[in-house]
Amino acid sequence: MTSTLTFCGGAGTVTGANFLLDTHSTSSGQAGTKLLIDCGTLEAADSVTALGFSNAEAPAKKISAQEHGCDTVNSAPFPYDVKEISALLVTHAHQDHIGRIPRLVRDGFSGAIHSTAATKDLAAVMFDDALGVMQEHAEKFGCEMLYGAADVERALSLWAGHDYHEPFPLDDVSVELLDAGHILGSAMVRLTRAGKNIIFSGDLGNTPEPLLRDCESPAGADYIVMESVYGDRVHEGRSERKEVLRAAVEEVRNRGGVLLIPSFSIERTQILLFELNDMVEDGSMQAIPVYLDAPLASRVTQVFRKYSGLFNPAVREHFSRGDDPFSFPGLKVVQTTDGSHTIRRAPDPKVIIAGAGMSGGGRVRAHEKYYLGEKRTTLLFVGYQASGTLGRRLQEGEKRVMIDKEHVKVRAQVSALTGYSGHADRDQLLNYIEQAGPSLKKVFITMGEPRASLFLAQRARDFLGVDAVVPQQGESCEIEF
Repeated sequence: MTSTLTFCGGAGTVTGANFLLDTHSTSSGQAGTKLLIDCGTLEAADSVTALGFSNAEAPAKKISAQEHGCDTVNSAPFPYDVKEISALLVTHAHQDHIGRIPRLVRDGFSGAIHSTAATKDLAAVMFDDALGVMQEHAEKFGCEMLYGAADVERALSLWAGHDYHEPFPLDDVSVELLDAGHILGSAMVRLTRAGKNIIFSGDLGNTPEPLLRDCESPAGADYIVMESVYGDRVHEGRSERKEVLRAAVEEVRNRGGVLLIPSFSIERTQILLFELNDMVEDGSMQAIPVYLDAPLASRVTQVFRKYSGLFNPAVREHFSRGDDPFSFPGLKVVQTTDGSHTIRRAPDPKVIIAGAGMSGGGRVRAHEKYYLGEKRTTLLFVGYQASGTLGRRLQEGEKRVMIDKEHVKVRAQVSALTGYSGHADRDQLLNYIEQAGPSLKKVFITMGEPRASLFLAQRARDFLGVDAVVPQQGESCEIEF
């Protein structure tokens, strides 16, 4: 039996995950089941906004809609007939994996949507937040809405939540969700048909990490479609990252300055809160005012508390003794815009954790505009900065940037701590491939910048003897499945 695998998104780029598996049989000519894996927004270097993932300000030659932050990329038609898709399988709730799902529904998709229950709950929060951003842009600049509230409601009505390791059928395909250890509820999708297995990795976790259980093994897979965000790099050691965070806090304390951390609302923020809580509780760090200025992150943290059973044993122990690991002395959660503005009047030193993680939107931009000109400020990135984003430009050392149409001179110290990344690094990714074992026929390296994907594929071929390829956007291939 054969199937066709098409890379509709996530090929040649980190974001926009969207893979189509058509289980037709070329030998019999019979139609098969068409399954989608993920349906995320694309953040391209020539796009200003992709549902909360914003790139650097557009050059003057860009059209007016782009200059105003309108999403002119993700409203493009899907490269397949959405009405023919039987089901959508979702690996996790980051926008680059879920952001176009309501648009898929708006365009006629009416099949079932499957993921873990935690992913469904997180997706509902993310959709609601994205709607607010789109509505604001529509009112201010006349931007087109990628989808509406009715589309979100419809999508959630089609959505079923599943536990890990509880297989369920989709026609003649068996589906099982394995723990990817990336964010709360993240899963690898294992599909089995006629004794063959294909695994879609989604994003793989930086195992071991402070909150979640370890990423599971792809043992027995015949094919793997996997990410490669850090396919050419290695993170700092696990023991180093917490100490680097503590040192950054102490440095701004001594300087009487501000530690500004752009942070992703899902997982990175919760890990930072957990680590700061741990250091304050064990006495290795004196309490310092910490402002969480990210309403979306606050809502996400409530979902984390709901699914505390998905955490690793150490974090579950916190909950079992009544200790909230996401709260500690000195933490101030800011909800309102007015409250956000008052942070700058609070005395230094202080720590500000604000969204969004790539400095593309959210409240962190206002803080950057205010604090980047101060030598006593440290801007600390704790996650991946995509090519073209303001965060990437700052990380690469630009000394003058445009933020909300204002020129800002950068005098602050800018540093990055990749040990807190939610993604597996080069060595972890190679180990993941090796764990598949002798059954593995081919690995498709996706969801990475071209250099990282090509580097990882070459390493897999040279060191593991694995047939590893880097597919192009829109490419299709036949597999024995």
